[in-house]
Amino acid sequence: MTQEKKQEFTRRLSCCNKGEMIVIMYDILFAYLEEGIQASGQQDYQGFKTAVGKASQVVARLMEDLDFSYEISGNLYAEYQFVKKLLAMAVCKNTAQNLRDAHQVLKNLYDAFQEAAQQDTSEPLMQHAQQVVAGITYQKGSLTETLQGSESSRGFLA
Repeated sequence: MTQEKKQEFTRRLSCCNKGEMIVIMYDILFAYLEEGIQASGQQDYQGFKTAVGKASQVVARLMEDLDFSYEISGNLYAEYQFVKKLLAMAVCKNTAQNLRDAHQVLKNLYDAFQEAAQQDTSEPLMQHAQQVVAGITYQKGSLTETLQGSESSRGFLA
C-alpha cells in the first residue's frame, strides 16, 4: 500500500464514528485485495503473499470486533470465516481468482455497512483530533491541506 493511501486512511480514521470505521476497514481490505491481484498479475508471489496476509489480518479484526449479543453477528462470522478460507486457498494455489471471489462476497456486506454508516449520527471515536481542511489555495492544480487547531494541546504533556 502506498504511503499516500495510508495517509488517506489515517485521516479518515481520525474523524470517523463507529459506523464509518467499519466502512474504512472494508476499504482497507479492498485495497489489500486489489494489491494482491496486481501482484499476481506481475508474477510477484512475495508481494501477493504479503497483500493476502494483510487482507487476512483485516478480516480477523472484523471477526474479533463482532458483538455476539446481536443475532446477525453469527452470520457475519460465518461469512468472514469463508473469506479467510478463500484467502488461505489463494496463497496455497497462488491464484488471484480467490481474491476476486472474496471481494465479491464482501461487496454486498460493504454496501449494507455503507448505507448503515450514512444513518449513524454518533460522535467521532477520536476526541481532540486535529481537523483537516482541504482546498485549492493559490497553487495551480494542487490541493493543499491545512490542520486546524494544531496549536492546542492534544492530551500529551511532557
